[in-house]
Amino acid sequence: MSDVINLPIKRLDPTVELPSYAYAGDAGLDLRSAEDVTLKPFERRLISTGLAVAIPEGYAGFVQPRSGMALKRGLSMANTPGLIDAHYRGELKICAVNLDAHEDIHIERGERIAQLVIQRVPVVNLVEVDELDETDRGAGGFGSSGA
Repeated sequence: MSDVINLPIKRLDPTVELPSYAYAGDAGLDLRSAEDVTLKPFERRLISTGLAVAIPEGYAGFVQPRSGMALKRGLSMANTPGLIDAHYRGELKICAVNLDAHEDIHIERGERIAQLVIQRVPVVNLVEVDELDETDRGAGGFGSSGA
C-alpha cells in the first residue's frame, strides 16, 4: 500500500510540461528545463522549470539528479539533493553543474534534467542529554565498515 497526496502545482510558464513519473512505482517525478541552456565544463547555473508547487505541511521536496544524465553527460546538481520546504512558493529551479572536464552540455527546453521526490518529514524535538546510547558502530565514520 502506498500513500497518495495531492500536490498543488502552478505553471509559471503556461507552455511547460508538468512533471511526470517515467514508470509506475517510480519515486521521482521528472522535472524539465523551461529554457535552452549550455553549460561549459564545471559551470554551475540555475535552470528554470517554469513551475511552482505547494508542498503540504509535514512533507518536503527533494530535487535530485537523473542518473542517466549524470552518467552519459556529466550533468549533476551542485546542491544535491536540493531541498524544497513546505512553505516555499517560488519557482522550482535546478542548481545544475557540468562535471565533464572537456565537453559542454547543451540542454534543450523540455528536456528532463532532474527529478522531484516528495517525502514525509517529521518535526524533530531536540532533547539534550549528557550521554548517548551505545551502538555497534559507535563513533566510526567514513570508511569505518571497511568499504
